[in-house]
Amino acid sequence: MRTPLIVTSFPDQSYFEAGQLVAVLTTQPLDRFLDYKAPEGGVFQGAFVEVPLGPRKVIGVVWGKGAGGYDPKKIRSIISVIDVPPMREEMQVFLGKVGDYTLTAMSSMLRLATRAPGLTDPPGMRKIYGLGDKEPDRMTPAREKVIGVLEDHGGLRFTASELAQLAGVTSSVVKGLMKQDVLVEYETPRDVAYPHLDARMDGKALTDDQARVGGILRGKVASRSYSTSLLKGVTGSGKTEVYLEAVAECLAQGRQALVLLPEIALTVEFLDRVEERFGARPAEWHSGVTVTERRRCWRMVGEGKAQLVVGARSSLYLPFQNLGLIVVDEEHDPSYKQEDGVLYNARDMAVLRASICGASVVLASATPSLESWANAKAGKYERFDLAQRFGAAELPTMKPIDLRGDELAPGRWISNTLAREVFARLDRGEQSLLFLNRRGYAPVTVCRACGFQIGCDDCDARMVEHRFHGRLMCHQCGETKPMPEACPSCEVEGKLAAVGPGVERLAEEAEARFEGAKISVLSSDMHLSARSLKERIKSIAEGEADIIIGTQLVAKGHNFPLLTCVGVIDADLGLQGSDLRAAERTFQLIRQVAGRAGRADKKGTAFIQTLQPEHPVIQAILSGEEEEFWAAEAAQRNLAGVPPYGRMAGVVVSGPDLAQVFDVAQYMVRNAEPLLRINAEIFGPAPAPIARVRGRHRVRILVKAAKGVVIQPALSAWYASIKPPTNVRVSIDIDPQTFY
Repeated sequence: MRTPLIVTSFPDQSYFEAGQLVAVLTTQPLDRFLDYKAPEGGVFQGAFVEVPLGPRKVIGVVWGKGAGGYDPKKIRSIISVIDVPPMREEMQVFLGKVGDYTLTAMSSMLRLATRAPGLTDPPGMRKIYGLGDKEPDRMTPAREKVIGVLEDHGGLRFTASELAQLAGVTSSVVKGLMKQDVLVEYETPRDVAYPHLDARMDGKALTDDQARVGGILRGKVASRSYSTSLLKGVTGSGKTEVYLEAVAECLAQGRQALVLLPEIALTVEFLDRVEERFGARPAEWHSGVTVTERRRCWRMVGEGKAQLVVGARSSLYLPFQNLGLIVVDEEHDPSYKQEDGVLYNARDMAVLRASICGASVVLASATPSLESWANAKAGKYERFDLAQRFGAAELPTMKPIDLRGDELAPGRWISNTLAREVFARLDRGEQSLLFLNRRGYAPVTVCRACGFQIGCDDCDARMVEHRFHGRLMCHQCGETKPMPEACPSCEVEGKLAAVGPGVERLAEEAEARFEGAKISVLSSDMHLSARSLKERIKSIAEGEADIIIGTQLVAKGHNFPLLTCVGVIDADLGLQGSDLRAAERTFQLIRQVAGRAGRADKKGTAFIQTLQPEHPVIQAILSGEEEEFWAAEAAQRNLAGVPPYGRMAGVVVSGPDLAQVFDVAQYMVRNAEPLLRINAEIFGPAPAPIARVRGRHRVRILVKAAKGVVIQPALSAWYASIKPPTNVRVSIDIDPQTFY
């Protein structure tokens, strides 16, 4: 972490003549602006430029007037102005405010805003390929995949490398299809505008309730002023169609819209809905798109030639020219919190960006975060509810299965009661979903000879067996290694045993128990591409699976018409540990996954396996009394003075030497005068729950302050007084979402 540059104002002058001093912010880790001379022809504030820094050329942005005070002869000139639209002043303000709030150096903030490959490349042409009218001389599975990619994308064309990547084949397969003229070559500009989205097209017929809320959201967008609305609708209530009404209004005004989704897996289905609604596909921004498409998206957004972007949290930092609407779908999802690099919550920063540029925000969820619920309760957000499912669909019935009475046999996790319900659905040709939020085969591998548990070499974490891949994986650092034959400790063979279930082990049990049933596993680590996931989800929706086994991936956004039974295998799993959001997240996750049942004309039932049926969270899930749950949870948080009724910051001190890390952390706690002046409470230092990650020992300090206190200046002053050794890192997380 570095002390942030505080951006408080911008110069009145927006254009600088050749030779004038300008302040340039670069993407290099320097905590200051650098003075350069404006190039021949002058330069505008916000211009993206290449500047010399030592022997290198680096990218930067002209932030304003230079500070001066240096020998003019030693000040170098800007090398070139990059041929992209200048950064808008509202974007400069936004980056500054995010940096101030999250205590992030402005160079890191600029890197977030310039994550487009090939920014300095001149405009050029590229070769792309589409389907011709010829058939291959011989159809192979690999060739079929390439052709399938082009058919799935509705006539879009791709470069040869993109086609190979999307289809999951080698380049030779693509070249073979070229030689046979199955693929036709085209030349096109490297970056082209996205197809026009027609806001005048009719959407799906809306219920009276949907039309009422959709009309209100349209009006908020039409006002061209800032507002934030919480759209709370039960699963299957048609929230997407409602907020697409707001998108339509935004497009009709000629402004740009952004829809944030928490999972790449959700984009495929959502893009189809956008195309159906507006006649073309929008721009995409997430890690699943190609390098070429990321460059195109960044440039076209900046030129106003992308009307709508559908993306992950980082799309919030794209250079929108006329942003009128931000939708945060599944706004409660924890994946909106960036947990490394710049530590920010995209939901909260979306509200900040909209407030700066006068845009509307729609936060959509069936189970809102307590923060959004509290903001709506306090009148900061306006709340709109959709209480009924669309059409003939009804909300599922919730039933507990008390595992204290319905005991499980050793090595089994599906109770007899749940098994009977699954058999009943098999007989009726309906689908069942077994939900377990644990990837892999087993969370622990133990030696029955010596008791050794296989852990990661670089982290304080057990390695998870992934039997489908035949490897052990650390879910902290991603390190993998083959499953050993002998115990790494005592070297005895044949004594390693899996302890506990993951979805792979649950699938193994289901295959044995429901013989002949077609079983499909949905887990984020089992699919190599968005296309393969799309194919799996589509096949499930068409009835090609009898039993679905999945992690939290299945809890969001998917619609399986034949699914009438949901079984939550371990409802108590999320209630373990000391996370202050454990109750909230368990409630959200189980209510969301239960909502997959009965989304068509057949009534659904969700069965909750638990050893604690009397637990308040389990009771709230079963009763459906959501407002009572939120009110009770809010009261407990308020009493404890924790978010959203207090301010918190998590501090992690890490380094290769444990004693040195503890020494630094203890010194920080003993010298916390700036925090004491704002009456903050300091807890720790203590070993982090995961005390070592990637070979670095981790010690935590927790800072807590009253809600009305702005803690960032005190934290900055505190950090500035500490001079940790170069091999010790100090990370400060404002509003931490996890405590590991």
